[in-house]
Amino acid sequence: MEIKRNFLKNPQYTKQTRRNLRNNPTSEEKRLWQYLKGRNLDGKKFRRQYGIGPYVVDFYCPECNLIVEIDGLIHQNEGNKKYDEERSRFLTENGFKIVRYTNEEVNKNIINVLKRLLSIL
Repeated sequence: MEIKRNFLKNPQYTKQTRRNLRNNPTSEEKRLWQYLKGRNLDGKKFRRQYGIGPYVVDFYCPECNLIVEIDGLIHQNEGNKKYDEERSRFLTENGFKIVRYTNEEVNKNIINVLKRLLSIL
């Protein structure tokens, strides 16, 4: 069942979480944000730590309905894998496309990350 998009976006109950995440970004999020903010990537608007339903995504491009996630080592443990699968299922069922990059990719090859993002946009 698809949920109405306007109901999904930035719900009030995730506001404090979103604020905390924006105020305490990982070094990888900071690094990628330098390239995404201010329509720096192909003129597309990105938002960071954006609420979609019960979830907060790292970056969101509303124009393309694209979510960009940066995954650290914590995403490799079993509990988090299951949570990520449920989260991804919810987001894709509601029409969002998700692209994932690892911390290592952002740290060691940001240019390749940006090229791949450009090809998706």
